[in-house]
Amino acid sequence: MKVNFTTVDYSIFGKSLRMDNGEIQLTVTLDIGPRIISAGFINSQNFCFNDLINCNHREGEVYESVFGKGSEWHTFGGHRVWASPESYPHSYYPDCEPVEYETFENGAVFTSPAQRVNLVQNILRVEFNDDGSVKVSTMVKNKADFPQRFAAWGLTVLDGGGVEIIPQADEDTGLLANRVMGIWPEYDMSDDRVFFGERYITLHQDAVDMPFKIGTNNQKKWCAYLLNDEIFKKTLEFFPDCEYPDYGCSFETFTNRWFIEMESLSPIKDMLPNEIAVTNEIWSFKKAVGTLDRKSNASIEAFVKANGLG
Repeated sequence: MKVNFTTVDYSIFGKSLRMDNGEIQLTVTLDIGPRIISAGFINSQNFCFNDLINCNHREGEVYESVFGKGSEWHTFGGHRVWASPESYPHSYYPDCEPVEYETFENGAVFTSPAQRVNLVQNILRVEFNDDGSVKVSTMVKNKADFPQRFAAWGLTVLDGGGVEIIPQADEDTGLLANRVMGIWPEYDMSDDRVFFGERYITLHQDAVDMPFKIGTNNQKKWCAYLLNDEIFKKTLEFFPDCEYPDYGCSFETFTNRWFIEMESLSPIKDMLPNEIAVTNEIWSFKKAVGTLDRKSNASIEAFVKANGLG
């Protein structure tokens, strides 16, 4: 497959590499991050949230005590590389330095500088597949000379206003539980934005001040986001015999008043020096067929079937 590469100045985020296969286009930042800062059909909407007003950042005395005076973290938006489990301030590393990159026939690899204090290095690999989909590999390398326990964590920060669909496990386990649900203490499970249906969970992003987050062991290995009349689908990995962060969550989602996140996690384990944790996703985009009532089991089921999501 022919992939076109163009170096551009993207919005306020500086030098970036734009890649496309003639239909789908992704842009990855080079002066910061890296972030997949735009993704979608050519000449159509950008599914990725772009933080143009600095709405989500970290700074202050506690932060500077770890990373140095004047340090700040910015979400920027789009898809980023993190290590799980989350901790403050270490997870919020000030990744504002230039990124090294190398292209190959149908993609590119982006490598950030090794992180001081955390002693890890973030790597992002983007590969266009022959079927029009895109493989995104989120990797975290242990740069310490001793083992460190972590998982690779790929967080895709998406533009607001859409509806996310998350399939629930349906394995018949008799008298035993068949799924994991991660719930964080500060969030309200009766939040009107979330709907816990028979086979699916839906989450609507809108301008509500209170954030919301849940996690699950996504055994169905996919999630999707409907934004306007287009769908962004992630096909995920899940290894049932492995340990995952946050009481067994291979998938997590978060929303606030500005954006929504679809997040995948690799199994968590002790990573040896120079060992790399990786979570792989397949990204695909399509025009939506039909309409969706996010609080109707029948409507969700019909929408999933009509669009070949499940």
